[in-house]
Amino acid sequence: MPKNRIQTAIFTLMMVLVMVYGMICYNITLEVGGLSNFVFVEALPELAFMGPIAFLLDMLVVSPIASRHAAKLVGPRPQTPFAMVAAISALSVQLMCPLMSLAATLIIKRPANVNILATWIQTTILNLPMAFFWQFFVAGPIVRGVFGTLFGEKREAASNAAEQTAQ
Repeated sequence: MPKNRIQTAIFTLMMVLVMVYGMICYNITLEVGGLSNFVFVEALPELAFMGPIAFLLDMLVVSPIASRHAAKLVGPRPQTPFAMVAAISALSVQLMCPLMSLAATLIIKRPANVNILATWIQTTILNLPMAFFWQFFVAGPIVRGVFGTLFGEKREAASNAAEQTAQ
């Protein structure tokens, strides 16, 4: 996990890119009625403007709230590191999905004023299960794995465990 502000920004950027790109592909697939190769290219222009929105929302609003509430859920010393990761991931999805669905409703779907609330609720309901599973089974493991490789997190954990065993 990130250890300073720069690492936090890099981790958040990586997570946002994988999550937002995956969710855009999912929404385009819903819109056209199935997954085709063109979806992967079609998603890139949306990523260019939805990515920064997600990054700012995550850094400024969601991460501080999710981290604070996750600490309350799992306590100061979770039994496993995964407990904290799972709590933060679940809370992040719970907060980001409605916020990003609102952004997509207003920017991309642009329903008539009388249908904004209904379109936002429907978009959130359709996105929430996918966002949850995409976070837990694809984006989260990939991003944490790549981040750990880039910043030596796995090597540090292994050397710390070896030092504790030796003592």
